[in-house]
Amino acid sequence: MSREFVERRDASFYLIGSRVPTGPRHVGNSTGRTSEAIRSHYPNAQLEQVYGAITFYLGNKEEVEEDIAARERVEDEFTKTHPTLPLKEKLERARSNCWRDESDG
Repeated sequence: MSREFVERRDASFYLIGSRVPTGPRHVGNSTGRTSEAIRSHYPNAQLEQVYGAITFYLGNKEEVEEDIAARERVEDEFTKTHPTLPLKEKLERARSNCWRDESDG
């Protein structure tokens, strides 16, 4: 019996019924984090969903990576036209450091 875990929504890939994106930073194994560690960041996601999303990512890596690159281009363009507030910059820096620390450990 095959079960779907990923859906295409809003021009991107997400865990079905959630706001969790399916990409290397979120559920892809490229970060070196375990599935259990990934799931701990998304308490509403089931471990089975995380494994399903990783499987989807690995089987559709090129398409998912293209999707992520397109989304980043849109975000970069938005950032150029809408300057960030100092607080937002601090939050982004903290978030970036959080992801980096976890992949080091």
